[in-house]
Amino acid sequence: MIAVTGIAVGTAALILTLSIVKGFSVHIEEKLVAFSSHMQVRQSDGGLFYPLAADTMRLGRIDNIGSITPFMEKNVILQSRSGSAKLIQPAMIKGIQTGEVPEFLHDSIIKGSWFDSGSNGNLEILVGNSLAETLAVGPGSKVLVISTSKQATGALLAGSENIVDLLSDMSLEVATVRGIYATGLNEGFDDYMVMADLKTLQDHFHPSRISGYEIMVKDLKQLNETTRAAADTLGYPFYSYTVYERYANLFEWLKLQENITPLLIITITIVAVFNIISTLLVLIIEKTREIGMLMALGLGPTKLSAIFLAQAFLIALIGIAAGNLIALGFSLFELHFHLISLPEKNYFIKHVPILIDPFDYLLVSSVVALLSLLFAFIPARVAASLKPGTALLV
Repeated sequence: MIAVTGIAVGTAALILTLSIVKGFSVHIEEKLVAFSSHMQVRQSDGGLFYPLAADTMRLGRIDNIGSITPFMEKNVILQSRSGSAKLIQPAMIKGIQTGEVPEFLHDSIIKGSWFDSGSNGNLEILVGNSLAETLAVGPGSKVLVISTSKQATGALLAGSENIVDLLSDMSLEVATVRGIYATGLNEGFDDYMVMADLKTLQDHFHPSRISGYEIMVKDLKQLNETTRAAADTLGYPFYSYTVYERYANLFEWLKLQENITPLLIITITIVAVFNIISTLLVLIIEKTREIGMLMALGLGPTKLSAIFLAQAFLIALIGIAAGNLIALGFSLFELHFHLISLPEKNYFIKHVPILIDPFDYLLVSSVVALLSLLFAFIPARVAASLKPGTALLV
């Protein structure tokens, strides 16, 4: 029972480790892709440009491209009032098509609501929760949007402008906070990104111009080839890049989490395997006289080894089955009740993410079973090497 429990706990720990690491990576990746799509196409100088139907048609002819959506980004400064104090924060307004609520924001709008289908011409914005707390605003609050209305790059400042040109070009717009969203991605997202209707944003700042195209692909395995094909199709001055290139630091962090997983798997597996070895060795010590009697009656070393290998197989089989049930039960329980919470500001998520992948269960079960039988040869050979006379006298 102790050996079976050891195998079960080790197997469950291995499966849960893989499920949590994979779930964490997939969860964060989905959020990052939702914010910026699989790939973006922009002009090399970062400037705004007029979209052409011909460009969209040429991109649409690339086999792996699923959808093409124009967007506009503009760096601004937001100012609000809290009593007599003025609160100021830099931000980026992103203009997107607001026909339907994006899937990743369905459960993320914690206050207010999504944009109305019909725009009344007023600039309405959706603000991240961290930024809203800093500015002390909520749905219905008025926010002053400070920007340079003629800056063709979407940037707030240009290096060649002097202070007189900058002040003369300054644009002040009043925006209404439509809602507050919280995705858990704080740095550079919930504390910086502001969303608005693309058409309304264009009307207030840069009529008919966009920053680029956001593209979703059908097959992620061909993402790099598709990115190069998009740039080659449109030619200079356009260039394209993937979400993995744009947020390389975050994806490197996720990769670091995954790199630790093999070490954990090896450690837990070794512990489980040595548990079987020690159990069988103790069994040999306890059954030494019985082993000697069987050998005296003519049982050969090969058949004697097979007895202990069968014992190891049964221990491993029962332990692996129990470990799979424990891992699956814990995973389903956690996914349903969310008992384990995480600090969202550090991990970008509120609860432990678990991805139930049948391949992980099969992989761990196979590795544990194989190693258990492989290392069970040690005690099996010890039992087979006992001499009948010596064993009977113990």
